[in-house]
Amino acid sequence: MTRYESLLISTLKRFDRLLHLLLATALVIGCVMVVWEFLANIAHTLQQGHLAGGFLSSLGTLFLVWTLSSLVSAEIRYLLSGMVRVQVFIEVAMITLLRQLIVEPLQIATTGESPTDAPGMWHYGLVLLALLVAGIVHRLVGDASFTAAAGQTGSPSGIPPERHD
Repeated sequence: MTRYESLLISTLKRFDRLLHLLLATALVIGCVMVVWEFLANIAHTLQQGHLAGGFLSSLGTLFLVWTLSSLVSAEIRYLLSGMVRVQVFIEVAMITLLRQLIVEPLQIATTGESPTDAPGMWHYGLVLLALLVAGIVHRLVGDASFTAAAGQTGSPSGIPPERHD
């Protein structure tokens, strides 16, 4: 490897580290903002007295906190070991689908949408099917992970795989 290539690779590694630190900072700010919205939803619910609808609305916001928490955990793991569990992306998809199943009917009920404009049974059936498929993929993937180096896979323990050159 030439001196130029070594310099380029080390510069790119530092830049990648900087990008991940910025991403981690943005995730923290996002978490704080979503938690603030969750607390504001609870306060608004208590003031209005619509406990059932307010609870479901707050639960939808709580799903966002859960999603961000999964992403923060993945970022911590990446910054410490350079590895990301593939399951994280599947978990985020599952959380998003669950949130959609809970929040969409609530939004339709509270906005007074006409039943003809509302998503039908096919829509919710497809969302449930997607959730089932994501659950099966989550189970099949197990603890698979990938490292920062393209094409390398690793174990969840953080120990790099053996190389057979």
